Amino acid sequence: MSVPQSKVTAQGQISVPSEIRRKLGIGPGSVLEWEQEGDRVVVRRAGRYSSEDIHRAIFAKRPNQRTLDELKAALARHVREKHARD
Repeated sequence: MSVPQSKVTAQGQISVPSEIRRKLGIGPGSVLEWEQEGDRVVVRRAGRYSSEDIHRAIFAKRPNQRTLDELKAALARHVREKHARD
């Protein structure tokens, strides 16, 4: 069994061998992490997002506070619009 190889282009790009892409489950747009360990380089698929990243993206700023009456009115408006007959 031969070891998969890649050549580095003049622009510093490489192609990841197809068997490695399949094993890592990567495709166009995938992000790879490179880590040097002594005289070796370890390449791995980067993790998607941490739960903290997702939380910060969803809750970047606190929503404006609403009164209970405002919330009830918004819900009623939503239901009316959703179930309105054309």
